[in-house]
Amino acid sequence: MERKLVFDIKIDMIGESIQLKSDNGGVSMIPFGGSVKGEIFSGIVEPCGVDTQVLNAVGIRHMSARYMLTGKDSAGNDTHIYVENNGWMEDAHPSMPFHTVPTFITDSPLLAPYLHRNQFEGEGHMKEDGLHIYFFEIAH
Repeated sequence: MERKLVFDIKIDMIGESIQLKSDNGGVSMIPFGGSVKGEIFSGIVEPCGVDTQVLNAVGIRHMSARYMLTGKDSAGNDTHIYVENNGWMEDAHPSMPFHTVPTFITDSPLLAPYLHRNQFEGEGHMKEDGLHIYFFEIAH
């Protein structure tokens, strides 16, 4: 299986996270913004993104990040891309990179046929300058 890098998203944490802890698990809501680079799109992560992480009673963490990208597509058109990125991991054994499944919605007529039908996977990597989320197209 081949993978092609589509986006490199640099995450910048904004403010404090909100925490809920209970005997049955917990929830963290982490606000963020950032920047995005790629061959088909470049721009920013709007500073309204949130990564909601739910830890259940048996120690499985579900991460669901939702955010909006604003920038230019490869033809120079103003473009927005909505991202929903989901992943799961055992809390006792967090892995790096962590793996996710992203879905996209865009207002770009150029990018919509590509982003709305192809399959993608994400990887989160902690680098010297912070967290990067890489989205890859999966080619079978």
